[in-house]
Amino acid sequence: MANYSNLRAMRAMTKASLQSIMKSPSAIIFTVAFPLIFILVFGFLGKGGDFNFSVVDAPGCDTTSQVYKMLHTIPVLKWVKVRDSASLVQILKKGDVIATISVKNNNNAEPKSSIYINYVANQELKTQQLREVIESIMLKMDPIISSRKKELIDIEMKALTSAGEYKKIDFILPGQLSFSLLASGVFGTAFVFFNLRQTLVLKRFFATPVRREMIVISEGISRMLFQILGAIVIICVGHYVFGFTLRHDLFTFFQMLILCCLGLFIFMGFGFIISGVAKTESAIPPLSNIITMPQFLLAGTFFPIENFPAWLQPFCRFLPLSYLNDALRLVSFDGFSLWDVRIDVLVLLIWGFVVYFIAGKTFKWE
Repeated sequence: MANYSNLRAMRAMTKASLQSIMKSPSAIIFTVAFPLIFILVFGFLGKGGDFNFSVVDAPGCDTTSQVYKMLHTIPVLKWVKVRDSASLVQILKKGDVIATISVKNNNNAEPKSSIYINYVANQELKTQQLREVIESIMLKMDPIISSRKKELIDIEMKALTSAGEYKKIDFILPGQLSFSLLASGVFGTAFVFFNLRQTLVLKRFFATPVRREMIVISEGISRMLFQILGAIVIICVGHYVFGFTLRHDLFTFFQMLILCCLGLFIFMGFGFIISGVAKTESAIPPLSNIITMPQFLLAGTFFPIENFPAWLQPFCRFLPLSYLNDALRLVSFDGFSLWDVRIDVLVLLIWGFVVYFIAGKTFKWE
């Protein structure tokens, strides 16, 4: 006992503890991976986004004008393409673009270009900043315009009446609602079925005439009922307290609940997969977060997907949560029907088919 060293014992225990931590997937993910993901995502969002103005060509714009061509070379103007006039109205209402810009030349002896800026009434401050930016940059780009601005160019601004204000809650609530479905479907299902397997409850079910489909369906029904009650509370609080838009009232409300059921059904499939592949209960959180966190950050939950770099946007649009977010927002604010968002629904169904095919392959009784 005289040769016993507490210092050596401390070193041994420290080494063993460190090895244990390094072998824990959850420790590595929560300590390193998640902070890096947050830094990358918010870093991408912060790159120059505060100095960009999203605008669109107004119908009838003179695209041959020299002034028009100059406008399209201004770096801070982000020109958005629209399919038709209906799409233009929608993106103006939502604030996806702050104004339409039209350039027209007067047929005088000495041509004078007019720039018409039409904006939604609640974007007046931003549009005034837009005008100042256009004037200052164009004067720097062309010395002739700089010396004869009053004679060669004229900028007119006109406020458009808005059919409905697109509030922050109209964007945030569908994202939060769909993410709560994702988190509950993945984490809840994974933990429940893993524990049923660990406690040999599923094995006992296997010895009975109960079919495994019935076990899955019963768990799905109970979780769906609970989550739909939660969705009802979230939508009602959002609507009556914060003015969340339900374009067609009860019709819109029920369509949102149908979309919630579809989304939860798909997300539960991810939970079944994780419960089948996880070897220990401690492996469930990191595996679940690998599925949920990228969607939480990149699927348009808090920020429009267009805010991310162009190379990242295809991946963002690949995620199932992106389609649920889009469908819920189109149904709630724009008043779309389920048939109108059939592409989003179809993609979600394809995701569901793939997920449950994999879940069937990974399902274990014990």
